[in-house]
Amino acid sequence: MFLSHVVVGSNDLEKAKAFYDALFGVMGADFCPQDNPDRIVYQKDEQIFIITRPINGEAATAANGGTVGLGLSSPEDVRRWHEAGIRAGGTAVENPPGERVVMGMKLYLAYLRDPDGNKLCAFHKM
Repeated sequence: MFLSHVVVGSNDLEKAKAFYDALFGVMGADFCPQDNPDRIVYQKDEQIFIITRPINGEAATAANGGTVGLGLSSPEDVRRWHEAGIRAGGTAVENPPGERVVMGMKLYLAYLRDPDGNKLCAFHKM
């Protein structure tokens, strides 16, 4: 399966940009200026992450049960990502960052909710 992009909604793009600048700064993704003032875009390699105001004009809401997973290169990067997200207005959720076994794989995981409630997971496969 090829994942080209992920889109999450936001009701406050200024707050969302500060949060995602912190996260994607740790990950080495580039901010991509847009002509559309209702979108914020980051890119790393050929992967794109978009934050947008909903085009239907209604309030953005977070998916209940939905999670966006982001792969990082080390447990240290996962911890730095989590710390940067907390400092930038995110909320820690689930267990503290650490090792877990998921579907037989040993992973180092950390979970955050962004300022709009979207759930994110940073992970490193051990």
